[in-house]
Amino acid sequence: MSIRKLSNTASPDEIAAVLSEDGVVCVTGFASPETLSGLKEDLMPLLDQIPAGDDPFFHGEKTRRLSRLFGRTDHAVSIALNPLFLETARKILQVNPVKIWLGDQMLESVSDIQVGATQAIQIWPGQPGQPLHRDDAVYLWRHPTFEREARVNVMVALTEFTHENGATRVIPGSHKWDDERMPRVEETVSAEMSAGDALMWLGSTYHGGGENTSNGPRTGISMPYDLSFLRQEENQYLSVPIEKVKAFPEEVQRLLGWSRGETFLGWVEIGGKIVDPLELLKLEGFKEVGLIP
Repeated sequence: MSIRKLSNTASPDEIAAVLSEDGVVCVTGFASPETLSGLKEDLMPLLDQIPAGDDPFFHGEKTRRLSRLFGRTDHAVSIALNPLFLETARKILQVNPVKIWLGDQMLESVSDIQVGATQAIQIWPGQPGQPLHRDDAVYLWRHPTFEREARVNVMVALTEFTHENGATRVIPGSHKWDDERMPRVEETVSAEMSAGDALMWLGSTYHGGGENTSNGPRTGISMPYDLSFLRQEENQYLSVPIEKVKAFPEEVQRLLGWSRGETFLGWVEIGGKIVDPLELLKLEGFKEVGLIP
């Protein structure tokens, strides 16, 4: 089974339909030339300065990983707000409303979504393939996921992705497997992409970074959306400077976790009132996490 490709003229409905059926899809021309060049200008010099990992099993000894992207490049916002990703994630994650009784009132609610993590990943020559895994394993999610997914991930290619240089390996259709079936490398397909393309996959889809047998690195950016009642994999409150957060559009602030959901998850108390964290960001004296006047 191959990875289906859709152009950037496809609608979120079309992308979500393929994701639901295959567990993975490639969107060509996802990032604009301006976003692509900005990401490379901001992040490539930083990747040059950090060492490779020291984990031979999962993170890789010849793989460089750079996180805290919202604090390091304004172009992370362009990925997060790209409707081909954001609206697709909403269509996948915000389904099957939960019924809630409040006294004699019946309410229906769906979880909001949030950025779960950010990472620029650069695989260098000599790096073996990453163990195949499901991203939603961090949440101990059970499979198959009949009711809803926990995560929709995206990998935006900053450089060309080829089979030889470590393109992400994916098993299309594996989101429908139960937890007893083991993934095998021979079942994977390499997600070959041009710079600016994006690979999207469900948290329940088996995948892993590929082996790099070429003579140069491949670089991409991963930024999953998760259900907002789950703990963020990367702590965005400590990863992004408060002054940076305060300058973001409100939608981005909410997507980074600075929000109170419909069921009041994430509230803060100010002056005896239970309020949305966005109100905290508006306080003039609020400079860092934990400092509430």
